[in-house]
Amino acid sequence: MRGVTKIFGENPQRALNMLQEGKSKTEVQAETGNVVGLDNVSLEIGHNQIYVVMGLSGSGKSTLIRHVNRLIEPTSGEIIVGGKDVLKMSLDDLRTFRRTKVAMVFQKFGLLPHRSVLDNVAYGLEVSGVGKKERQEAAAKWIETVGLAGYENSRPQQLSGGQQQRVGLARALALDTDIILMDEAFSALDPLIRSGMQDELINLQKSLHKTILFITHDFDEALKIGDRIAVLKDGAVVQQGKPEDIVLRPANEHIEEFVRDVNKARAIHVRSIMERGATEPCELCVSQDARCEDVLPLFAEHQWVGVTDEAGNQIGRVTAKQVIKALARYTPGVGN
Repeated sequence: MRGVTKIFGENPQRALNMLQEGKSKTEVQAETGNVVGLDNVSLEIGHNQIYVVMGLSGSGKSTLIRHVNRLIEPTSGEIIVGGKDVLKMSLDDLRTFRRTKVAMVFQKFGLLPHRSVLDNVAYGLEVSGVGKKERQEAAAKWIETVGLAGYENSRPQQLSGGQQQRVGLARALALDTDIILMDEAFSALDPLIRSGMQDELINLQKSLHKTILFITHDFDEALKIGDRIAVLKDGAVVQQGKPEDIVLRPANEHIEEFVRDVNKARAIHVRSIMERGATEPCELCVSQDARCEDVLPLFAEHQWVGVTDEAGNQIGRVTAKQVIKALARYTPGVGN
């Protein structure tokens, strides 16, 4: 996304000019009656990343995600996916893009109550013209993948909220698109179920390697699943980067307020504290993206563990002392 601005109202060009002159969202709305949904947003989302966009209610999160598949048209800016400008696509090209390149998981599940779980998961494939036998086989595979085997013939109203969200996730996965858009996908779930769905997504990502744009208002959720995070306020990006960058080096008072009560230890990855260049063969290795709190239990049986890069090459190691010291710095009571 390059310089994407969205203004809702009758005179968006006047409001756009005011924004470009340095007026605030509040000033624009007071003078023109127009509402600024997004203000000059630029994001670069890498292949196979879980990229989290977060902010308070009204910050522009849901508006942003709906620009990717052009459910909302921007007032200005560019949206480039795989080298192609989504805004220049014809209606036919846009339909193909939506069916083959990008899938969406909604907060309210969006399931069809009169259809079974199997037919709900297969619905997108049905719309795309896939034959009944093929789409039902694909749907059954993804139902099993998300842990709902045995529920194929159930109706949505017979399922719990967490199970319904799994159906929504399976439906998106069944389309086998490169990109998945998740708009507050777990926000309606109870905390325990929500945590389980976060774990499910992380585990699925390890094997599926999708590009996921995830919207949330929960900083702990962003830290748990995000490879990178962008924080919105009043439609504008106020900070973006790796989770530890935002938590440990907040850009302004708004971000400081966000992270004040956050478990900062959750944001620390071993890449931030490891001893680089240690090439002694390791009995056990972890990814450089592993979080310290997840690595800590490994030291019950190992004095140190190796650290690998994205290609699986050992680039260093980390010790129990290093991890405990990092956790103690940001988590009261740990290491004391």
